[in-house]
Amino acid sequence: MAGAHRPAIRTPDQRIRVFVSSTLRELADERAAARAAIERMRLAPVMFELGARPHPPRELYRSYLEQSDVFVGIYWESYGWVAPDEQISGLEDEYDLAPATMPKLIYIKASENREPRLKQLIARIQKDDHAAYLPFHTAEELQDRIADDLATLLAERFDESREARDDAAPESVEQLAGKVPVPYTATIGRERDLQGVRELLAGDHRVVSLIGPGGIGKSRLAIETALATADLFPDGTYFVPLEGVFEAGLLLPTIAYFLGIRDNGEAALEERIAHALAGRRVLVVLDNFEQIVDAAPVLVRLYDLAPLATFLVTSRIVLRIRGEQVYDVGALTTPDEAVPTSLERARRSTACALFVDRAEAAKPGFELTDENAQSVADICRRLEGLPLAIELAAAKVRLLTPQVIAERLQQSLPLLTAAVRDLPERHRTMRATIDWSVSLLPPEQRDLLEDLGVFARRFTLDAVEALGVGRSWEGQALDGLTALIDGSLVRSFEMAGQSVYSLLAIVREYALGRLKERGEADRMRAAHADYYGTVVTRLAPSLRGRGQADAVAQLGLELPNLRAAVRHLIYTDRLDDAGDFAWRLLIYWWIAGFFGEVRVWMLELLEKEQPITQHTRAVAWFFALWGEMWQRPSEQVVAGLGECVRLFAESGDEDASAMALAARATARIQYSGDDIEKAEAELTEAVAKLHDIGNNWAEAITLVSLARLAWVRGDTDLALQRFDEAAGVAHASGDIFTSSVAGNLRARLNFLKGKVEEAEAEFVETLHLSIRLHYDEGVAYGLEGVCAIAAARGDAWRAGALAKAAESIRHRIGVFDAEAFTVHTPYLEALRESDPDGVAAGERDGAEQSLAEAVCVALPDADQSAVATTLAHW
Repeated sequence: MAGAHRPAIRTPDQRIRVFVSSTLRELADERAAARAAIERMRLAPVMFELGARPHPPRELYRSYLEQSDVFVGIYWESYGWVAPDEQISGLEDEYDLAPATMPKLIYIKASENREPRLKQLIARIQKDDHAAYLPFHTAEELQDRIADDLATLLAERFDESREARDDAAPESVEQLAGKVPVPYTATIGRERDLQGVRELLAGDHRVVSLIGPGGIGKSRLAIETALATADLFPDGTYFVPLEGVFEAGLLLPTIAYFLGIRDNGEAALEERIAHALAGRRVLVVLDNFEQIVDAAPVLVRLYDLAPLATFLVTSRIVLRIRGEQVYDVGALTTPDEAVPTSLERARRSTACALFVDRAEAAKPGFELTDENAQSVADICRRLEGLPLAIELAAAKVRLLTPQVIAERLQQSLPLLTAAVRDLPERHRTMRATIDWSVSLLPPEQRDLLEDLGVFARRFTLDAVEALGVGRSWEGQALDGLTALIDGSLVRSFEMAGQSVYSLLAIVREYALGRLKERGEADRMRAAHADYYGTVVTRLAPSLRGRGQADAVAQLGLELPNLRAAVRHLIYTDRLDDAGDFAWRLLIYWWIAGFFGEVRVWMLELLEKEQPITQHTRAVAWFFALWGEMWQRPSEQVVAGLGECVRLFAESGDEDASAMALAARATARIQYSGDDIEKAEAELTEAVAKLHDIGNNWAEAITLVSLARLAWVRGDTDLALQRFDEAAGVAHASGDIFTSSVAGNLRARLNFLKGKVEEAEAEFVETLHLSIRLHYDEGVAYGLEGVCAIAAARGDAWRAGALAKAAESIRHRIGVFDAEAFTVHTPYLEALRESDPDGVAAGERDGAEQSLAEAVCVALPDADQSAVATTLAHW
């Protein structure tokens, strides 16, 4: 909608957002009319009546402008209030802060008494090429005009939106999860396929599989379908890339990650996914399923657990499961070879249209003409209408004419396809096309492309340079990547403020295949694992202290390669290295919620039956037993964790032994109430050991466990003392994760003891900490805490909105609070009795709020500017 302007926050249903700017009191009726018009168009109004903030902090409304698509200004007589130390009113400031490329619809109510500064602003607006200046007289007239103008604007911008980026790079790692990539280039020749797949999804089919060879365009069709069927799935669409997933056991953890579900081991992943999808009409896109086709029966269990969910799968192989509907993705149409290709015949070919579109991007000014139509048609026929093959060939018009490209393909393709006869016909053509494209590169760039095959979904320049030591392309990484980008073999995008690169799945498969043929794959994979081992060694210490938030963000960026590194270490029997790699990241797995995934790796490590150190065996058993401790506690689990205590101690790692001791105490509590005394003694012993060792993070989190135990046993004074100790240790070391957990629980207990002001301050503080860490569960805790405060004070709308917003977060991430520590619900229910309409209105609004909007309702006005930037990129 706004050209280069890119929204950072979306409403849950991804509607286009319209920012409304005006003075509040003098235009109350007109604002109501604007809201009605925007909602009539099924768009999302962004207005500051929510939370009743007439003068929001500048950074807050800046963030809301950044995440909006259209600016609507409504002006009458007043210029608006000018805040202390400001030179202009909020009205003019909002207009100035709106991105230059954002479409602006400005409505001026007739008046003879306009303030001079407003006249000056209007005069300036009249000169703005991006603003439409429109008069009106009544609120009713305004409502109709806004609706009509928005409809016209949407129609004008539709074609522009089709040219948005293909694998849209998010601004932060957090935005990546589950978002449907927006194509960078137009999708050509798939209108009939889009309609066909839409009809299948609109029916009763639970799994629709897009089947075809590599390079045929399955992923692109799935992306376009996901974007075009939002109306069929009002509760959301999630995109789950599986190209780096090779173990069937990782299907559920990967789906959970992209749904935003945090796996802390406390409940089975299937149960959490079922909770997250319960009652929701959603589409889950699973891309590149052929690598783990043995996991297909898991989908049957999932759609039994989530009866309203639908799965759209791309695969080279039919899944053959109950409920699957197969859609064969075909090639693009090529001109008939039996007759000469005229310009008009070439234009009617979707394959030729794709070639021309991509050639124009590679060489501005390129045109399909009478002179080159036959050559373009020959290229498309020889490439059998395969979209990716055509794109690779079109990229060469930068250097070669269509005639020369056609001649070279005629010479090269028969030889190359003959060399790979063991592949299906169209896959042979795709492989041969990549071979041909690569053959045009200098030797060093060919080597670089093949070496890049060891990376997972994305990688950085630093990582590439580290792997270049001793390779033919050493010292040429940046120039080589630039050349590969020019050749459409590598893609570049921005993420978390740095340049990141990626390969298409089929190009990565090709590159890795070439490495294997040359006998270089194991060497490069070892170098890859060693590099990411150094990344872990560098970042792991920061997880315990002041660099925690930055370390979590950086590890999130590197996550696909961390997974690939562990997989390679286990595959090549470097089992002790794999155990060390996993253990160093214990805190990251905990904060980010990846215990289920790590458990799969560690069980695979144990099944190897290779010699390993006692430390590695203890690590593997610890991760394997973590989920059992919460989900299926037993005497065997307690004994197993006791064995971990012994093995860690005998290997000389007293730090790990103390953490295992705390875990065993937790297992005792989960298994039997008869062992409470022994569990408390073990937790106390663990705290003392961890304190002496200097492991502040583990000491603080174990103190939290002791405090919770005291609370459950009814000793709230002791619980408060221990929460104080935990928060003090965490704060001193800069551990914001445990500070958030301990602080929120302490605030809940203080609230129950009647210390409302003290509790409110701490709920707000823990909310700030959770926002810094992008910790959804912590945000839910904080919203519930402020909800309790609001309910106790009789603020029905605010309490209802925050309760529903927190419930939505918990529903989405699949993590629910322990009833023993929940404090807001009794007060909310009491308020529901006295003011049912107020609570109900809040709950309706809270259900529609994004996480960022809910946080703004919870935080005091003065605090909102401090979190605006983080929330804008959540």
